[in-house]
Amino acid sequence: MIKIRDAMAADAAEAVNALRRSITELCVEDHQNDPAEIESWLSNKTVETWRQWIARDDSVVLVAERDRAIIGVGMAALSGYILLNYVHPEARFSGVSKAILSSLEEVLRIRGIRCCRLDSTITAQSFYESRGFQSASCDRLSLSKSL
Repeated sequence: MIKIRDAMAADAAEAVNALRRSITELCVEDHQNDPAEIESWLSNKTVETWRQWIARDDSVVLVAERDRAIIGVGMAALSGYILLNYVHPEARFSGVSKAILSSLEEVLRIRGIRCCRLDSTITAQSFYESRGFQSASCDRLSLSKSL
C-alpha cells in the first residue's frame, strides 16, 4: 500500500536518493546520459536543498512510502505549480506518481487553486496527459489542468 504524507527533515537522505535515482535512471530520454546535463538536473537534489524545500511556507513537499521506504517525492508551489513528481526506479508503474499527483492536486484544491500547471519531462509527458493535463502554450512540455 502507498502512503502519502508530508515530508520531514528526517526524510532527506532517502528522499534525495529517490530523486537522484529517478532522474539518473528513468529520465534518460530527457538527459540522453549526458554527464553535464545529468549534473545540471542533480545539482539541487541535495540534503541541504531538501531542508530548504520543506522549510518553505509557499509550497508543500510530500513523500510516498511503501513498507516504510520512501518511493517517491512530490512538491508543489501553493500558487498551483507542480515542481516535482519523481518515483524511485524500483517503484515505477505501481501507482506512485498517480498517488503523489492526486495528493498535490488535493492540497491545491483545498487552498482554492483552480488551475494546476507544470513543466513536464519528455519521459513523463504522456503520464501527465493521461491525467488530464493539456498543452498550455507553444511549448509542448508546459502543461495545465483545471482542478
